[in-house]
Amino acid sequence: MHVRLRRTLIILEKQCLRIKGKPMMKKVMVILLMAMLSLSAWGQKIVLSGTVVNERNGNKISLAVVSVPHTNVTVVTNDDGFFTLKVDEAPHTIVVSHLGFESKEVPVPNTSTDGLVIRLKQTSIPLKEVVVWTENPRALVSLAIEKIPSNYSKTPMLYNCFYRETAMKRQHFIYVAEGVVDMYKTDYKRGNGRDRVAIMKGRRLLSPKQGDTLALKVMGGPVQPIELDIAKNREFLLNEAELSNYRFEMEAPDMINNRLQYVVSISPNKQLPYALYYGKLYIDHENLAFTRAELSLDMSDKYKATDLMLIRKPAGVSFKPKELSCLIEYRYEQGVTHISYIRNTFRFNCDWKRRLFSTSYAAFCEMVVTDKHSDNVQPISGRDSFDSRDSFYDKVDYFLDPTFWEDYNIIEPTETLNNAIDKLLKKYKK
Repeated sequence: MHVRLRRTLIILEKQCLRIKGKPMMKKVMVILLMAMLSLSAWGQKIVLSGTVVNERNGNKISLAVVSVPHTNVTVVTNDDGFFTLKVDEAPHTIVVSHLGFESKEVPVPNTSTDGLVIRLKQTSIPLKEVVVWTENPRALVSLAIEKIPSNYSKTPMLYNCFYRETAMKRQHFIYVAEGVVDMYKTDYKRGNGRDRVAIMKGRRLLSPKQGDTLALKVMGGPVQPIELDIAKNREFLLNEAELSNYRFEMEAPDMINNRLQYVVSISPNKQLPYALYYGKLYIDHENLAFTRAELSLDMSDKYKATDLMLIRKPAGVSFKPKELSCLIEYRYEQGVTHISYIRNTFRFNCDWKRRLFSTSYAAFCEMVVTDKHSDNVQPISGRDSFDSRDSFYDKVDYFLDPTFWEDYNIIEPTETLNNAIDKLLKKYKK
């Protein structure tokens, strides 16, 4: 019997909101997005900031990992290539890495800790380092699965994370929610049944504009890093029943954090009652750990894609799926591979009766692990945990405090998102 991949549930429903005493109808979209989490707090911090760019052409590099050596503190750059890093003591160096680029250890100047420009050099893989996998690529994936208990954490871990979800109507942001989350994971010999997430701090902002009648509200978003951790939650993809639905091909090798990676592409090899995925699996050449997964739902049959994404919708609205994709990244540190970043993208159109044109929407969820702990780690109780049926939107408050994040490490909002937040706040103040 095949194990069906977890459904991503999108619910379209109507909800009446009251803003500053004025009633307003909003069709609130509830999306169980395949996504992620958030962080934990510190004391007074030293703040480092900068931009990561391609050395060859100066292009900004998004999702570059920025970390402090000999600590667990990590952030990623935003879509503008910008980052801030908050630490207890000024480090001598920071390390920056990204898929396809050489990792770089950068000295931190004593005179200034902001405005750093870090240039990464694209990787060239010497032929002598390339070891060709001559067997069936499916055998490589199976071998990597067998090695999961030895490659990942053998003890319970508490991950401090930052989580953000945003929604756009055409080119305009209509919703943003973000938070600090603690994520508890048992060792990787176990399943994810006891893994839990707890919100430490969060905030939200929803467009009050009458024309934005379709807003996004995410259900279970912060729990998704537990569900999407393919190395731990085998029911999602890495099990024999589900893998039998795919064909496997070896792709050109690549580098992550100066470590050579096998790259295996997957694609559906049969027609099933539900949609499958296209994607790539990155496997460390040395220890055969899964280090990255890129997945994109097959949209060739819109009915199957809709069935995977949508539960219900208001009468008179036609839902047209365009994209559901997911990026899952792991990071190798001191002999252990840990989950480090997850990003999800959803694109769809909605048509209303009696309207000439459809409206395009996009939703994004992302989570980055900013710190982790293994000493005296205690499970998160069921009472304090965030449930997959919960909405992050319903668990946090509107934000108007510009110093809300204080000393937390976060994914810096892009300039576009910052401008959108400013505009939304102005609308609320009117």
